[in-house]
Amino acid sequence: MEEELKVIVFKLGSEEYGIEVDKVQTIERMMPITRVPKTFSFVKGVINLRGVVIPVIDLRGRFSLPETEYTDQTRIVIVGVDDMQVGFIVDSANDVIDIKRDAIDSPPEVVGGVKARYLRGVAKLEDTRLLIMLNLNEVLNKSEIVQLESIEG
Repeated sequence: MEEELKVIVFKLGSEEYGIEVDKVQTIERMMPITRVPKTFSFVKGVINLRGVVIPVIDLRGRFSLPETEYTDQTRIVIVGVDDMQVGFIVDSANDVIDIKRDAIDSPPEVVGGVKARYLRGVAKLEDTRLLIMLNLNEVLNKSEIVQLESIEG
């Protein structure tokens, strides 16, 4: 029996990305974000989610993709990275799928404008779509995590 991975699918522009379900804590609608001075430009600020202060990152900004207006489809995907909660702003998140581990190939140098180091791989889905799998440990590097920990509640 092939090992399957449960993945949350989200979109940035026309590209579909995936994060393993066990790394995602919750998906929230867009909410007011409090700006924090002297942070990286892709750090939009912090949100207060049920009494917990969580740093929020715009994945478009992180991946040097053009910014767009937030819509009613915009979501904040709250993930756990190294014992810390971080919110990722995405264009939409509306699917959970199972993919076979052996359907994930190592990433090319750049996919959809995103550098390979941020990616775990590219999964070929049965309906011919490609799903770009994020490597959460690289989306935030060590110095960025230290900075975010200093603003986390």
